[in-house]
Amino acid sequence: MHSESGEAYRDDPRWSVAERVADAARRRFPADVLAVAVHGPLAHGDDDGGGDGEVGLLVVTYRPGGPPAATRRVDRILVDLTVASADDYLQQARALTPLWPLTADRYVTTRALHDPTGWLRTLRDEHLGRLARARPAEFSAAARQAWYRGSGAHARALRLAEWYETDQALLMLGEARLAAATVSGLLSRTYFRDPGDAVRRTGLAGADMTEVSAVLAKQAEELAARGRPVDGTVDDLLDG
Repeated sequence: MHSESGEAYRDDPRWSVAERVADAARRRFPADVLAVAVHGPLAHGDDDGGGDGEVGLLVVTYRPGGPPAATRRVDRILVDLTVASADDYLQQARALTPLWPLTADRYVTTRALHDPTGWLRTLRDEHLGRLARARPAEFSAAARQAWYRGSGAHARALRLAEWYETDQALLMLGEARLAAATVSGLLSRTYFRDPGDAVRRTGLAGADMTEVSAVLAKQAEELAARGRPVDGTVDDLLDG
């Protein structure tokens, strides 16, 4: 299954768990399973997981069915199991949503545990092809929606801070940071491995209320320069 990746993976217990899950899925659902792969840090091969890390596992089925999606801890290792039919997952890979910077990596970077037909290459090619065809306005529209989410979270964080609801304010500030990071990713057509990578690479990790506000303000200016301001009239709202 992994002979092409060398021997290093054998020292990581996450691979053992991933292979056991893949083998069990194929054994219990032999007529359903088209492909099984890992995504996330394990697929990148440059994260040691500390021995007790997480496994992001994808099971692709020929049609809706197969094992249920689930999250469990197996041998102290968290396994997040995504199950999707081939058609549904390809449709997701072709979608350009406000969360694209946080979802694209799982379409582009996977490592196969079972893929006899080369379906994972099709997944990657479909996603990259969709990006090549995307118009700038599509990225701007998705970024605008992400901006609204970030602006709303930032406003709630400010109100909660004024009410001395510190813990809740920090949670909202975290949401605002992540949303602002996704806006940056959409405006620059950059995707990230995970939320932590997003805020780290955009310089928003640890940003305070004032710094996040400044980032959102600058993003609003850029979105306006791209043809449509974030503020509008009632008619603008109803026209979509």
